Amino acid sequence: MARPRSPRIDKTPFEVQIVDHSHDGRGVARRDGKTMFVSGALPGERVMVEQTAKNRHFDEGRMVEVLQASPDRVAPRCEHFGVCSGCVLQHLAEDKQILLKQRVLLENLERIGHVAPQTVLPPLTGDSWGYRRKGRFSVRRVNKKDKTLVGFRETDPRFVADLRICHTVIPQIGERIEALALLVESLDARNDIPQIEFIAGDGAVALVFRHLNPLDDADRAKLTAFAQQHGFAFYLQSGGIDTVVPLWPDAPKLAFALPQWNVELAFLPLDFIQVNATLNQKMIARTFELLDPQPQDRILDLFCGLGNFTLPMARLAGEVVGVEGEAGLVARARANAEHNGLVNAHFHAADLTEDQRGTPWMRQGFNKLLLDPPRSGADEVLKQLPLKNIDRIVYVSCHPASLARDAGFLVKERGYKLKAAGVMDMFPHTGHVESIALFEMK
Repeated sequence: MARPRSPRIDKTPFEVQIVDHSHDGRGVARRDGKTMFVSGALPGERVMVEQTAKNRHFDEGRMVEVLQASPDRVAPRCEHFGVCSGCVLQHLAEDKQILLKQRVLLENLERIGHVAPQTVLPPLTGDSWGYRRKGRFSVRRVNKKDKTLVGFRETDPRFVADLRICHTVIPQIGERIEALALLVESLDARNDIPQIEFIAGDGAVALVFRHLNPLDDADRAKLTAFAQQHGFAFYLQSGGIDTVVPLWPDAPKLAFALPQWNVELAFLPLDFIQVNATLNQKMIARTFELLDPQPQDRILDLFCGLGNFTLPMARLAGEVVGVEGEAGLVARARANAEHNGLVNAHFHAADLTEDQRGTPWMRQGFNKLLLDPPRSGADEVLKQLPLKNIDRIVYVSCHPASLARDAGFLVKERGYKLKAAGVMDMFPHTGHVESIALFEMK
């Protein structure tokens, strides 16, 4: 059976009035009774638009000319804005970006969870440029351009953006993207490197080169020389996560400190760490303001990772138990607890989609709970978790829709009050919304 053809799109530009903002940072217009999402446009603007996609319930387009600009419009700092998908809000004033994200959170809580916080917390902001200390570049040899591209995906995800510089990535890397592309172009294996991951601690900046075939000695020598010249730690990855090995130096130290709590966390180059270092410290401080850890408390930290919250919280609480699904992260969290002399921080590996009520650590009971789940949220763990003795919950979220769903469950099914909620700008200039919420038993 032949596949149905996509609707034919007329590329002739047309004028629309932008009436709203979508959750992902696009302008919203109405045309012929149908919603249209317009990239690069702001509420209150009249713009010329070129249609890019046609769907049953909505259409999509890109702004090609501003006829009447919003007072909130600013000149994007990056020359690649509009092509690279790494940022979508650079044309919106920074103080308005965080207000947009706050509105997204509150609308999700109302629309999905049918709840509203008693208090809206002041937004948390940190470094807005040069902040991204972890990420992944795509790499592609483009024969038509006779060059290798290193960068994030374009707004059309089929293509890699031809980046010269990135202002949101830490400068040690963001200012060397072009040099990285030339490095890969010089390799015999230039067609065999699909991605480069980067991560930075307080000292070393590490890059992991994924390679599909073994590298010869000449390529290894070129990579080593580049790492030495620029002060990077280079790793090679030939397969899964367990194939990552250092190229130079032999044993790089990757770690970051949380000086307010006298804690240092060591990590491996593919581990998850919070992207924005200054915002991370502010986020931890706000979490502790809301959770109020005390010497008599026994606190459960679910989805704890390396112990980003668990370890500094152990400086304040009587006992903290961190639980994480990835065994490798748990092993490193335990090592970090030992390194920091925290005998009251305990870590366990467990599948949090399964019932954990019979485990020894759960049977001991808790009076406070911290949640920091992935985008999918914490609905499965909340449905089986014994909450009757937990009088305070702090929920850190990277996806407002799943937070809103789980907030509705806690309020309507478990009897909690949503005392406070607010946003945190972990990813400035992007549509990503990081948020935090406090629940207390009625």
